[in-house]
Amino acid sequence: MLKRRQVYLVALVVAAAVTLPWGFLQPRALDDLRNLVFDSFQRLSPRVYDPETPARVVGVDEESLKAYGQWPWSRTRIAELVDRLREMGAAAIAFDFIFAEPDRLSARRIADALPDPKLRAEVSKLLAKTPEGDALLAAALGKAPAVLGVTLADVGGAKQFEPKAGFVTAGDDPAPFLVSFTGVVTPLPQLAKAAQGLGATNWLADRDQVVRRVPLLTRVGDSIAPSLAVEALRVAQGEQTIVIRSSNASGETAYGKETGVNAIKIGAFQIATGPAADVRPRYSPSNPARDISAKAVLERRVPRSEIEGRIVFVGALAVGLGDVRATPLEAVAPGVDVHAQIVESLTTGALLSRPDWAPGLEFVAAAVAFLLTMGLLFIAPPLVSAPFAPLAVAGLFGGAFYLFERQGLLLDPAYPSLVVIGGYLIGAVTLWRAETLARRQVRRAFGKFVAPAVVDRIAEHPERLVLGGETRELTVLFSDLRNFSGISEGMSARELTQFMNDYLTPMTDAILECEGTVDKYMGDAILAFWNAPLDIVDHPRKAVRAALMMREALANLNEARAQAARADGRPHRVAAFGVGLHLGPCSVGNMGSIRRFDYSILGDTVNLTSRLEGASKAFGTDVIASAAIRDAAPDMAWLDLGRIVVVGKTEPTHVFALAGGPDTAESELYVRWRTSHDAMRDDCESGRFAEAAARASTLAQTLPSPWPALYVALEQRYSMLARAGLQEAWSPVWNLESK
Repeated sequence: MLKRRQVYLVALVVAAAVTLPWGFLQPRALDDLRNLVFDSFQRLSPRVYDPETPARVVGVDEESLKAYGQWPWSRTRIAELVDRLREMGAAAIAFDFIFAEPDRLSARRIADALPDPKLRAEVSKLLAKTPEGDALLAAALGKAPAVLGVTLADVGGAKQFEPKAGFVTAGDDPAPFLVSFTGVVTPLPQLAKAAQGLGATNWLADRDQVVRRVPLLTRVGDSIAPSLAVEALRVAQGEQTIVIRSSNASGETAYGKETGVNAIKIGAFQIATGPAADVRPRYSPSNPARDISAKAVLERRVPRSEIEGRIVFVGALAVGLGDVRATPLEAVAPGVDVHAQIVESLTTGALLSRPDWAPGLEFVAAAVAFLLTMGLLFIAPPLVSAPFAPLAVAGLFGGAFYLFERQGLLLDPAYPSLVVIGGYLIGAVTLWRAETLARRQVRRAFGKFVAPAVVDRIAEHPERLVLGGETRELTVLFSDLRNFSGISEGMSARELTQFMNDYLTPMTDAILECEGTVDKYMGDAILAFWNAPLDIVDHPRKAVRAALMMREALANLNEARAQAARADGRPHRVAAFGVGLHLGPCSVGNMGSIRRFDYSILGDTVNLTSRLEGASKAFGTDVIASAAIRDAAPDMAWLDLGRIVVVGKTEPTHVFALAGGPDTAESELYVRWRTSHDAMRDDCESGRFAEAAARASTLAQTLPSPWPALYVALEQRYSMLARAGLQEAWSPVWNLESK
């Protein structure tokens, strides 16, 4: 024992020396892996694009190039675009272009290029009073809330930059922490003077050229340069000043250390940043609703609501213009779209944050996970220690993703996971491999006895499964499509398969979401049950909820199919189903042959549930439940349908139609409806068939679809009874003659 402990301690020390220092060394490979994880999180849960966000992109796309020629366009054309956007009420117009050189398409420059001196002189004289394109653009910019782009560079360009925005700093000087450039390429002086804002269009991509972090402020010499998105947001609010809060400002705790920028304030927006005044946008996928063709704007084909009050970025959308960037979501995205996404993230607060305490927390998590893993390997039996490493990794990734999705926090699960895996491999490679093989063999053997869908549900409590079968009280649901032959008529095999997938998928999702088990599919029919193999609390109510969700899912499917049919110019057949619900004892366990087992249910409860689904056809409604279900879920909206005798049975069953959930049951409309319905039923039970038929007719005419069908069926039954008259030994029990 002592020797085993000594060897294990040596293995522990070696494992710790190999894995834990990664958190201090932070090698590039670890940073690349961390970026890969964070990118995956964004792809799993991207920001959902909201059309109401303030940013729009007016793009020079292929359609615009085809209409107005290749880029660059004349400044006259651009001035016209500015005027159009101003007239439509744009809050800010930000150009992702650098107008650093005079308009090469101006009439005078073209005249100067004429080879004939005499002709050149004559043309120049004729054009002497023609305004220059740059002057026209400057005039247009001066009337509009315009922001022009500048490019920061370390080679070439001016050495100083004069920002349009004023800056107020609270706390330490932010300049040493900002990304610094030695030069800047600015628009022509007359254009820069006319614009209300100047913003940097630069990106600071990571090693793999993916834009993950965006500096909102940068430095050129002694000046601070805001980004194009920041300037657009400032101008849109009519603000003159940007407030920078740095370490040791009032309310900011830095314990005397200069740690950099904490936040910037632009009008109504307080934006938390990294030390270099950088943010991490939470990207959304490219969306056509964000982009507007410049051609459409110039031709006045854009609704005013798409421009008015919005921040409009003007840039290149045509692929051939080459202004593309890589984001965590897309390998190729227009650069101007990224500017718009930054504004969307800033204004909605959809920013990702990697706090300065994150590396320390990750190291602590790695050390704790390492010690737990190595300790379990030494003291616990293999069945306990073997699953811990993968479960720990799953927990780390799951926790990190949860914080990412709910709080926008970027905590790295990769480094602690690598520590866990590395320590585990070094400490017990052989044991880990043996336990992995054993678990794989157990799962293969287990799968022979239980349906794969059940395996995952009983994995946490396998001792609850009785492999030989048992009798349990179950809630059973049986559903079947109505007129399936009519719906499938004219469909090809591929269309029929697609329809069945479109139908069965949401039905199954509804059952599983309510903790049910799908026993089997029988063509278009579904058999499901609750309360086996594990106990399900309040399982009848959950089955009723599943039926309501199935009803809603079928309505959505019909709407989608109707829209597709209208688009294709073909008729649409509405899909309808019947659902039966019953509660009672069932035999549940492995059913089948010696070669093939399925976890399934049998018994009279199952047969009666199937007959209740068939009874829904006679009543002209979709969901029929037994009294046992109604009594177990009394707060649902039920309609008493009386007692029936289904085919193959001799004893009557009291049945109810499901009108809705608890919200429906509490509504005034339902209370009035049920009062009239109960009065109709009292008339029938008392032999007043004509009065019952009249009440059913009134309800059929006053209730919304699909409920008139129920009362049409009841009216027909009551009218038939009225014609026959009250017979001796008459019984209100309805004997159904078909399934």
